Amino acid sequence: MPGAVDDPAAPSGGNVYDRRVCRDLPGLGWQVHEHVVAGDWPRPGAAARAELARVLAGSADGDLVLLDGLVACAVPDVVVPEAGRLRLAVLVHLPLGDETGLAPERAAVLDAAERRTLRAVGAVIATSHWAAGRLVEHHGLVPERVHVAVPGADIGPLAPGGGAGGEPGGGPRLLCVASVTPRKGQYELVEALATVADLPWSCSFVGGLGQDPGYVERLRELIARYGLDDRVHVAGPRGGPALNASYAGADLLVLASRAETYGMAVTEALARGVPVLATAVGGLPEAVGHAPDGSVPGVLVPPDDPAALAGALRRWLGEPGERHRAKVAARRRRTALAGWETTTRSLARALEQLRREPGEAA
Repeated sequence: MPGAVDDPAAPSGGNVYDRRVCRDLPGLGWQVHEHVVAGDWPRPGAAARAELARVLAGSADGDLVLLDGLVACAVPDVVVPEAGRLRLAVLVHLPLGDETGLAPERAAVLDAAERRTLRAVGAVIATSHWAAGRLVEHHGLVPERVHVAVPGADIGPLAPGGGAGGEPGGGPRLLCVASVTPRKGQYELVEALATVADLPWSCSFVGGLGQDPGYVERLRELIARYGLDDRVHVAGPRGGPALNASYAGADLLVLASRAETYGMAVTEALARGVPVLATAVGGLPEAVGHAPDGSVPGVLVPPDDPAALAGALRRWLGEPGERHRAKVAARRRRTALAGWETTTRSLARALEQLRREPGEAA
């Protein structure tokens, strides 16, 4: 089974997911041939488009090909003509038109391209039940062709918190793990943090800085304007031991996202017993979930509402009982998280169904 992905070296949830399932599918009996299609997706240049076309053309009739949605949905003119010859599946991490900051006309173009691709392929895999439902409704897809493979989580050591990650500053340690882009809402988070500057805390923003340099610059200016330079640290991308250390030193994960299909940072935090304060948008409530006893391991607030976010922060920072409740619930939720084996098995079931279908994949 060939798989075409975007750059797996880039530190994003989607690429972590792609690399993990490519690694784990062979353990379930699948032969996987990975093809990295580097490019500025979903705005590929001629070379990236040509490389994807070459990968597809090189696949034998009837081959099952799993494509990352960031790649496939951007170029229906490359993908759709192959849908009758190949058994194509598309893994959608984020609908292309949902990216924050797109001009309306650009969003409409991406949305139409995605619809054309997803209607043509044999299977669509979404990363949350919320996302699957939205794709079916928004694009008019056949529900039986849309499957769910929720990201897994590796259970880690319980985070001691209190600065074990080595970040500067005193008080509770807040952590935001997300690429620094408008969709992730760091600007609104800084505005909320400024309103609780009378309380002790520090906050680290961990995530890629290259997608929107202008936004990163405006964010740094906002931090300086509020005089928070010594309390808010824009750390940039981290992975491996450095990211583990960030989680270990965190007392609370904070996500102010404006759109999310799931939210892997949420389950990565919960896998270490770190509670979550997040926006109730897209698949984030699904990721936060409930502990086995029904308790919620954190707080959900409306998106694009710095006042609501600030209020939740003030309650969490100012009320030791609230912090204890959230921490206990997070540790209980930790024991109920599904691992990556569950993800891979869900994906494999969808692929097996497509492989067994007679006739054309479209």
